[in-house]
Amino acid sequence: MSSGLHGTRILVTGATGFLGGAVARSLRAQGAAVLGQGRNPEATAAMEEAGLTMQRMALEDRAAVFACFDAFRPDHVVHCAAKSAPFGRAVDFVRANVDGTRHLLGASRASGVVRFVHVSSPSIYCAGRPLQEVSEDTPLPKRAINAYAETKRAAEQLVLEAHRAGVSCVILRPRAIYGPGDNALFPRLLMALKDGKLPIIGDGANRIDLTYVDDAVASVRLALRADERCLGQAYNITSGEAVRLWDLIGTLADRLGLERPTRRISRRTAHVAAAVLESSHRLLRRPGEPRLTRHSVDSLSLDATLDISAARRDLGYEPRVSVEEGVARFLASLERQPAAP
Repeated sequence: MSSGLHGTRILVTGATGFLGGAVARSLRAQGAAVLGQGRNPEATAAMEEAGLTMQRMALEDRAAVFACFDAFRPDHVVHCAAKSAPFGRAVDFVRANVDGTRHLLGASRASGVVRFVHVSSPSIYCAGRPLQEVSEDTPLPKRAINAYAETKRAAEQLVLEAHRAGVSCVILRPRAIYGPGDNALFPRLLMALKDGKLPIIGDGANRIDLTYVDDAVASVRLALRADERCLGQAYNITSGEAVRLWDLIGTLADRLGLERPTRRISRRTAHVAAAVLESSHRLLRRPGEPRLTRHSVDSLSLDATLDISAARRDLGYEPRVSVEEGVARFLASLERQPAAP
């Protein structure tokens, strides 16, 4: 059966990243002519060696973006690229997440793009309190939890403005994407486990939603083919199966022969420590991010579950990979990796 994407020209931003790369490979397998965008030269070269056509450019470079559209003439755009981190300079997040999105939308409108799929983030819901079965129409907090969430929210507003101006847009909010090739979520947890520096924050009973990468990719394909009722709408995407975070971390530790976390600290203590670390990091202008941030404390101690009934109803989205199966696939992928020299 035809996917409806065969022969179409699709620009995938962030194709050197985890989700963007998976999306680009999947769309190419569906018969689309895919151009992947990235900025890291080594990662771009690796994608080219794997057979993908790549364009190395920074999305905050408006002239480069418009030139890319003029040359490639995409039918569709899947915008996966973002600066994603719990800490950093606000100006860097604005350039990557707001300016880059603005330039893509401007070029999409000018070139007559048929569909613009914007990959956003449920971090826009975060406000330092538990999130339980949050739906897309839940009022957003007056103040974003960090610069990443603030700029992702601003980018969504640009997408909605472009939709009202005639660009057919769909917004996706996948939560905690993981799977083989994950270079952020599970690897960070594993590093903390191996260092023995991961305390249980709070009561250890908080439940979270995850999204296996194949399910996230499937949601993108559905958004590209979605009917008019989906245009200008945002959709939560998860596995549809909430799990206890610290049970999951314990499972990862057991499977890898690592010690389960046993030391406990309160959320209040962790928040104070994170605030001190963030302040000293800024004052001393240290590179990277602190060992602990307030957003990380919330992520490790608060419920974070989303309602995906709208995606099921409108997009026909149905998660296929359980958390148990997804974790097994991730761990199997680690076993296939070559040992470090």
